[in-house]
Amino acid sequence: MFYLLLVFFGCMTGVTTVLFGFGGGFVVVPLLYRMLTASHGADDPIGQSAMQIAVATSTCVMIVNALVATGKHHRAGNLIRHYLWPLGGFIGLGAMVGAVAAMRVSGDMIRCAFIAYLGVTIADCLFRRGFLTASDTAIPRRLGRVEASCGGVGIGAIATFLGVGGSVMTVPMLRRCGLSMSQATSMANPLSLPVAVAGTLTYMTMARFTEFDLGMWFIGYVDLLAFAVLTMGSVVGIRLATPWIGRIPDQLHARVYIGLLVSVMMSLCLS
Repeated sequence: MFYLLLVFFGCMTGVTTVLFGFGGGFVVVPLLYRMLTASHGADDPIGQSAMQIAVATSTCVMIVNALVATGKHHRAGNLIRHYLWPLGGFIGLGAMVGAVAAMRVSGDMIRCAFIAYLGVTIADCLFRRGFLTASDTAIPRRLGRVEASCGGVGIGAIATFLGVGGSVMTVPMLRRCGLSMSQATSMANPLSLPVAVAGTLTYMTMARFTEFDLGMWFIGYVDLLAFAVLTMGSVVGIRLATPWIGRIPDQLHARVYIGLLVSVMMSLCLS
């Protein structure tokens, strides 16, 4: 039953990756956290590290999801190079900082930070102009140097700390530059790659310095079995969602994006 649920939710991550740039973290982290805490006692090393395992495994799944989805969006012509670099490089730098920070705090603190950040992001999207409605005539502006450097490091650090791809920050940022939802969510996939790679390598390495022995199916905090099952499901989800690229009306796309954020925050609050 455990692995059937992982396949199903892995498929969901594939859909959200392609259509919303979520990269899987908003589904994988709450799912794995709840499953690991339910199946392992408070005295079990896995139960005690449930949030770290969920976050680390999420970043690993993100690598595959982001790579496959980036290829799909590249073929659809949705990627704009000057929004990807140097922002992507600064995001990778921040990702290493965020992963190290996450290793030094408790799982409950990461979970609370996740909930708080979702709340701030939802409020920002709802009440600040530029997200729900984008002008059809405005020429998209380029990111400034400070926006790309400081914003990139901040996005990478927060995203890796929380185990998400950074789309909750990159999508609103690019949306307010004048891009459509389809373009902004497409760009979130390649911009999630530095977060996923840096985060995964850091979690694998840093876990060697902990006192826990999680078992043979773990590399650091990454659950290899969960990773394999989630990845298989996500590839199916990506294939199912690909025909919808660029076909969702812009305002509907933005509203559903916010609705998904709300549902994930509610799930974490109730867990």
